[in-house]
Amino acid sequence: MAEEAAKTILLVEDEPDILEMIRYNLERAGFAVLAAEDGEKGLELARARLPDLIILDLMLPRMDGLDVCKSLRGDVPTREIPILMLTAKKDDVDRVVGLELGADDYVVKPFVPRELVLRVRAILRRSSGTSTGSAAEEMRFGPLRISRPAHQAWLGGEPLTLTATEFGLLVTLMDRRGRVQTRDELLNTVWGYDHVGYGRTVDTHIRRLREKLGRHDWMIETVRGVGYRFCPEAP
Repeated sequence: MAEEAAKTILLVEDEPDILEMIRYNLERAGFAVLAAEDGEKGLELARARLPDLIILDLMLPRMDGLDVCKSLRGDVPTREIPILMLTAKKDDVDRVVGLELGADDYVVKPFVPRELVLRVRAILRRSSGTSTGSAAEEMRFGPLRISRPAHQAWLGGEPLTLTATEFGLLVTLMDRRGRVQTRDELLNTVWGYDHVGYGRTVDTHIRRLREKLGRHDWMIETVRGVGYRFCPEAP
């Protein structure tokens, strides 16, 4: 696809067989691929080339994936680049830590290459703002304002630094304000997939979003046992 041909993916993976398998499937899907086999090189390439998306393994030599993710999110030029984590670990502690550091999504090894490509496409749609529907281009509720065309949110006139996933999550909740959204509904709409057991991903992103809303975190209400709801007015 012409749209995808312009997109550059940075792949940071230290296992040669997996690296080549992912590279082959991404290039076959029309993406340009940069590759690094350790964390330091990956971070260096990310800063130098500013790719459209980074696929980041957690277990890396020289600098692990969590430290790379933290560094990317701490630097202004790279902090909004979407990150898809790869992990072979069964325990989800590292995945949750990665999400809390700002990763957009994760895939657990072993995985089907087609699933990885679908996840990449879904994240890129979110980062380009094409997954948020055809509703109002701008919305404002109290101190919170969002602009779809600018893919930007402001709180009290100050810009909010949101990842593509956080922005998509906030817009979806605002579009459906007053209505409870289950984790499955949010996964389907924002992440573009519906997988049992990924509800923790939604919870982690909601927590990060609330932290960024600060004293206005009441705008995202937890409906216990059901999901989340955007509340435009203070309780």
